[in-house]
Amino acid sequence: MRCHGRWQNEYVSGGPDGTHRPDPGGRASVRGWRERLDPSAQGGVPAHVTVLFPFLDESRINALVCSALADVLASRQAFDVCFRRCGRLPGVLYLVPDPGTQLRQLTEAIADRWPEAPSYGGRFAEIVPHLTVAQGQEGAVLEEIEADLASRPPFTSHVSSVELMVHDGTKWQEQVSFALGECNRS
Repeated sequence: MRCHGRWQNEYVSGGPDGTHRPDPGGRASVRGWRERLDPSAQGGVPAHVTVLFPFLDESRINALVCSALADVLASRQAFDVCFRRCGRLPGVLYLVPDPGTQLRQLTEAIADRWPEAPSYGGRFAEIVPHLTVAQGQEGAVLEEIEADLASRPPFTSHVSSVELMVHDGTKWQEQVSFALGECNRS
């Protein structure tokens, strides 16, 4: 099971005329790369920032868990993030959400509620929010992708919900969506 942040009202910003044009999830910027070089895209996962993986086994997801998850997430305000630069983990190229603080706080809040589900199984000490673009590629391929993405305008996304996704043995599918609390945006 995965918990993914979902965004809406996304815009590519910074065109020469200062306009903002809709671009759902900035997917136009990363779609081709992800479809070819990110196995999760091939498994049905849209562009996303993982909030918590792995989560609970599907057999444990029931109305009480969903209610508790809804409570945890509704207590957090929706927020905006901007993707303007790339980062790397070993064999992985990703876009960095800025700021990443609220995404880390979402992860911590869910992991605190379910300590048996630490982020990435507890393998990493630091939570690194990221939108994976490519993984398992040679350095030269990652450099090519990074150069391409650096030439594109950044995009801003409004994170308003978290999706619980389940793997059915073939593909990842959204099971339920949880709204974050809304705040007034100017």
